[in-house]
Amino acid sequence: MPRRKLRFAFVICLLVSVAWLPSAALLHAAEGAAGKAPKAMIKTKYGDMEIVFFPEKAPNHVQNFIKLAKSGYYNGTIFHRVIPGFMIQGGDPNTKDPKKPETYGMGGPNEKLKAEFNDTPHRRGIVSMARTNDPNSAGSQFFIVVKDSNFLDGQYTAFGEVVKGMEVADKIVNLPRNSRDLPNERVEITVAVD
Repeated sequence: MPRRKLRFAFVICLLVSVAWLPSAALLHAAEGAAGKAPKAMIKTKYGDMEIVFFPEKAPNHVQNFIKLAKSGYYNGTIFHRVIPGFMIQGGDPNTKDPKKPETYGMGGPNEKLKAEFNDTPHRRGIVSMARTNDPNSAGSQFFIVVKDSNFLDGQYTAFGEVVKGMEVADKIVNLPRNSRDLPNERVEITVAVD
């Protein structure tokens, strides 16, 4: 009789461990995937901002940003639009030329992205793509939200979030600026992608 109870206990333990192992493996895989989410570092003279992307929410926007960053497209561009209590905007290749500020905000690649609106709220720290009135006109320009801006939800493609360095965005958004929201000093960026 004791041997039968021992066998029964062994079988129960075996069944429990077999049922638990796949769950643990899935949990470990999910943690590993989260740790490998694509990241970027935006470097400025005021410090660095680390961005984690949302490829599951906006795969084409994430892929586009990474492709442009790896090619050096963003390097030497500036944050050309800063609005306190709202956001900072950059990514326009026209901003590489300090002699043509009248063209800032109009540049970008020829290829435009189709909107990938998603359920990510435009809260502080969210990185989203700028566009014209055409929802399918995003190219390279992006903005970082410095204060919750839920009125943008479902109208702009959120594709990442600043996870370190929001104090840098706070410094930039509060710089003195002209009537077109262009900072009086150039804040050039360099973007590196992991």
